[in-house]
Amino acid sequence: MTLYDCNLYLVESNEMLAKKTLNNQITLPKKIADLFPDTDYFDVELDNGVIILRPVQPQSLNQVQEKLSQLGITESDIQDALNWARGTPS
Repeated sequence: MTLYDCNLYLVESNEMLAKKTLNNQITLPKKIADLFPDTDYFDVELDNGVIILRPVQPQSLNQVQEKLSQLGITESDIQDALNWARGTPS
């Protein structure tokens, strides 16, 4: 069984809730997050109204950078978002 199969099994067998905050942040349930201890990034896809998260492994950092580039997100955008989240001026 692969990690992805295990993830699908958990989603099908254990209903869990995640709450979206006012800042559009979602915390993964602990049972799910514990399956990905070394994962900081997830690729997000919408498929017929279903949100799909796929872990992006550290060796795929170039994929994260490529995705950010495709979305037009710059280093400055990331820094602005961090400043906003921390409540510090830009």
